[in-house]
Amino acid sequence: MQAAVAALRAMPGVRLRGVSRFYRTAPVGVTDQPDFVNAVVALDVPAGPDPATGASALLIALKRIEGAFGRQARHRWGPRELDLDLLIFGRARLSIDRPTEGRSADPAKAELSLTVPHPEAQRRLFVLAPLADLAPGLVPPGWNETIETARRRQLDIEGSRAVVPIDREP
Repeated sequence: MQAAVAALRAMPGVRLRGVSRFYRTAPVGVTDQPDFVNAVVALDVPAGPDPATGASALLIALKRIEGAFGRQARHRWGPRELDLDLLIFGRARLSIDRPTEGRSADPAKAELSLTVPHPEAQRRLFVLAPLADLAPGLVPPGWNETIETARRRQLDIEGSRAVVPIDREP
């Protein structure tokens, strides 16, 4: 995880704004596998001429980093070496075709559009907990609640054992 954060920080033109705590979480979907470690990183990135171009360029960079970490194409929700998702891109609301280089290593998701904010983020405590570390008062585009309010709501549903803060070295 530390190496992944360093790789994000090293992207050209990128400024690292913050890193959440790391959280140990139960896997989603395929539950017969080790726990996951989740975190959120806030970055300032070159926006490009428009949000769609900037988000597409960032997605391509994220997928390249996944590949550099040995990410393999496997079944949905299975084990993975590294999974980097684009959760929010400024104030943009997007649903665009993914560039070929930005397609997921998960074959079930490879053809899905790039949707920002991430369409499942509001219902996933493993996303909301670390996101709330960095921006609790943020209301992402299209949401009707703050990240902290969504985190508390989802915590009531999933329980406090669903996301457990851990040391920086998992």
